Amino acid sequence: MTIREIIFEATQKLEEAGIPSARLDVEVLLAFLLRCDRLALIKNPDNTLSEKQSADFGRLIARRAGGEPAAYITGRKAFWSFALDVDPGVLIPRPDTEVIVEEALAVLRQESWSHPRILDVGTGSGAIALALACETPGASITATDISEAALETAKKNAAALKAEQIVFLRGNLFEPVDGRFDLIVSNPPYIGADEYQSLPPGVKNFEPEEALRAGQTGLEFYKKLIDQSYGHLAENGWLLLEIGARQKQEVCAIFEAHKNFYEHIAVRADYAGFPRVIKGRRR
Repeated sequence: MTIREIIFEATQKLEEAGIPSARLDVEVLLAFLLRCDRLALIKNPDNTLSEKQSADFGRLIARRAGGEPAAYITGRKAFWSFALDVDPGVLIPRPDTEVIVEEALAVLRQESWSHPRILDVGTGSGAIALALACETPGASITATDISEAALETAKKNAAALKAEQIVFLRGNLFEPVDGRFDLIVSNPPYIGADEYQSLPPGVKNFEPEEALRAGQTGLEFYKKLIDQSYGHLAENGWLLLEIGARQKQEVCAIFEAHKNFYEHIAVRADYAGFPRVIKGRRR
């Protein structure tokens, strides 16, 4: 079969399986199999696959049709200006999370710290910490996670990107850290119990539950982070949190309950127009 034919046939199979990004996933998986980029597929639609390549690709498509995320199949996911190793021990980084990186960089420019101290709570694959390390080489960055498997993946990503200024620590929230930071960032679990049950199977059945589900309401980690961050922020330090698209009012209310601790509270929308990042500065 030609590349054109196999892309058409595989896309139909994924569409029939209810995969929303069928054509994109087919191209990603085929490029992964052939060890090329997607542009090479587009430029060479009449190239043919060997019998073995066709069989191997069929197995990849079967996995994707069963709901397994393409990022876990390939072991890679693009984020910011690089690609990360990902596996079922870490949440797959979403493009929406790049918004918190943008806001963090804006804060760093605004405050003009020469050697900012940054803490990433719940680093997962290391996406946020690594993006900030790449953009602010003078920063001192600490990244924590409760999962040893996640930290191993994050360390591997840091080594690949030569991000030597990141220190990785295992522990829950602020347990493993000492001192104060100019900037604390976090993309915490924020899915409530009811919402978790209604997640797409490709998310619920494959991505780590502890990185998604916060508790009964989905607000549990925000309460802890907003309350505890104050004691770990330096003077005029900032706290930035990613939030769910429908959590703006509730998380704003948590900040408001701590108005003696924080000022300049603001919410930033993502590029789809949904509230995505909330920030506040230590009084």
